[in-house]
Amino acid sequence: MSKEMIRICDEFVDIMPPEYVDLVERATFGKESRGWKDIGVAKEIIEEHALCAGCPESLAFRFIMAALPNPEDTVMVGSTGCTSLVFPHVAVHNIHSLFGNQNAVASGLKRTLNLRFPGRVKDVVVLAGDGATVDIGLDMTLQSWFRQEKFTTICFDNELYANTGGQESGLTQKGFVAKMAPAGKQFDKVRLPEIARESGCHYVAMLTVSRPVLVEKAIRNAVYVAREIGPTYVQLYTPCILEIGKQSMEGLQEMRDAEVKGARFEFKEFVSDEAKAYLARLAAEQKAKGGALKTPAEKEA
Repeated sequence: MSKEMIRICDEFVDIMPPEYVDLVERATFGKESRGWKDIGVAKEIIEEHALCAGCPESLAFRFIMAALPNPEDTVMVGSTGCTSLVFPHVAVHNIHSLFGNQNAVASGLKRTLNLRFPGRVKDVVVLAGDGATVDIGLDMTLQSWFRQEKFTTICFDNELYANTGGQESGLTQKGFVAKMAPAGKQFDKVRLPEIARESGCHYVAMLTVSRPVLVEKAIRNAVYVAREIGPTYVQLYTPCILEIGKQSMEGLQEMRDAEVKGARFEFKEFVSDEAKAYLARLAAEQKAKGGALKTPAEKEA
């Protein structure tokens, strides 16, 4: 791994914002053992990002960026929503797609990268909200899984449309009353993790971002499996604290409450037999090299 792919042209260094220069110089690229623990000394996102104070999505972005196993050769595909406000402030190549077509864009991108860089690992990661993933973009999400496209889909589950005033989404809880959904949600939360499993995803995880160790493992497993086996899906609870009536400092507790045993975001993980075998083989190789990758079975032990 090297920082040579992420650098500022010498001619532009003196006119670039100092925060961006800092982002390029202090990102964790080039470090084999990089991870969430480097967040305190490294830099994955510019401080002056456009998310609200205390937004759990900013935590999620930091954990994901630190967990990517191959950041220099990773391209992220985003969509319209709160996530699109942050992508210009992160140290990873990214593409902004139209609302809902992010998995279609990622499909073409992944295939093109394979042709353009044969023999070289190029990871593609989709990151979008619940509106783009399960509502407007559901068809393209599912079709990419049906085709067994080899990239990871990450959904920031706000449980509503946080970027446009608080409308309900397919992932909103039943009965929840939002600012622009005064009658309350009339049906249960769509079980997208189960749909992902039934649609051909080889690794599926649902969790909050309150525990960075777990987020890091889920993201790494998802990227590794997508690289070699097939599509993967990670659903992260990133509540919009403003739309659910919480204070800026209450986001972490909201996520912790949602992940206790029996709650709607209790940690769930599915790994296909083929993916289990691959992760076990990869873990053995990492162990021989002194790495720290663990298989799902090792994590449970």
